[in-house]
Amino acid sequence: MRADTAGCAFAILALLAAPGPAGAQVPPSAAERAAYTGLFAAAERGEATAIERLASSGRPIDVRDGHGRTPLHVAAYARQRDAMRALVRAGADPNAVDRDRYDIVTIAAVADDVATLATALEIGCSAANVTSPYDGTALIAAAHLGHDEVVRVLIRAGAPLDHVNNLGWTAVIESIVLGDGGARHQSTLQALVDAGANLNIADRAGTTPLALARLRNYRAMVEILTKAGAR
Repeated sequence: MRADTAGCAFAILALLAAPGPAGAQVPPSAAERAAYTGLFAAAERGEATAIERLASSGRPIDVRDGHGRTPLHVAAYARQRDAMRALVRAGADPNAVDRDRYDIVTIAAVADDVATLATALEIGCSAANVTSPYDGTALIAAAHLGHDEVVRVLIRAGAPLDHVNNLGWTAVIESIVLGDGGARHQSTLQALVDAGANLNIADRAGTTPLALARLRNYRAMVEILTKAGAR
């Protein structure tokens, strides 16, 4: 296969594999938010005192809405960090996943929300959780999106650097095949390199990250990988 043909093929593959309606996170809709009562309403509004009162009255703390979200998921989507803390103090599971298997760390990572990510880690959600329909991690999701500061936070929190999702991709590969080759994806790749990620784990076709970057003509990424000794 010629390089230009292969590059086109990988671009199409990336487009098809990018999270869509069946796999993307689903934040509460305006209608859902308006209909919330009890702990869900308190979580969405950031009412920590109300959360404490409702929890002390015996309300189930990990109740689920129609999409399998707990009040903690709702608080994370709404960036209500005091509510997140109050829910976990009241016994909420910090590692709960919704119907699509997203936890609050991955929600914050996809939102590029460093402050909420820090809170999620502080209250006990693990950066090592395997999440999403893609059997991925928050680190892979953040690398895909080029959320470079999120990537650095997750690395410091012990996220697995070389986890392979069910597409056959690592965070390094996703930063290339689902990235745009721009500054934030370059910074993401550099953070993974600096942390010691394995740069030679190939995709299912046997194509290495270096070859993928060359196929996409991502010259800065090729340089990062070459300097780091990638093959």
